Amino acid sequence: MVMLDTLANAMAAIVNAEMRAKPEVIIMPASKLIANVLRVMQREGYIGEFEYIDDGRWGKIRVRLLGRINKAGVIKPRFSVKYKDLIRMPDWLRKYLPSRDIGILIISTSQGVMSHREAIQRRIGGVLLAYVY
Repeated sequence: MVMLDTLANAMAAIVNAEMRAKPEVIIMPASKLIANVLRVMQREGYIGEFEYIDDGRWGKIRVRLLGRINKAGVIKPRFSVKYKDLIRMPDWLRKYLPSRDIGILIISTSQGVMSHREAIQRRIGGVLLAYVY
């Protein structure tokens, strides 16, 4: 079976493990994008530590869960957003987050992967990847 969207599979695995109150989840295959998204989620306090496990193939990532994620998913298609769109609250922000101060959008920018709040502080836009709350 061909895996088309590894980020979507990783987010689904995290949400499923959170719903079952598991202490950790193993995500496979690992990628740099998944690691960067997990780093943003860790900075924002949604997950605990994570580590890369080299299995000789694609690699795995073991993530320690804290029980703070209610919903997480990937935004498809990956919308391109400008800084002006981030400071206003457009329809897509209302669509993916339950409230203005709850949750984060994860954005891939020219300066790396970051949350939408960090992108607003740095005054840059990017491409929407995922949401977590």
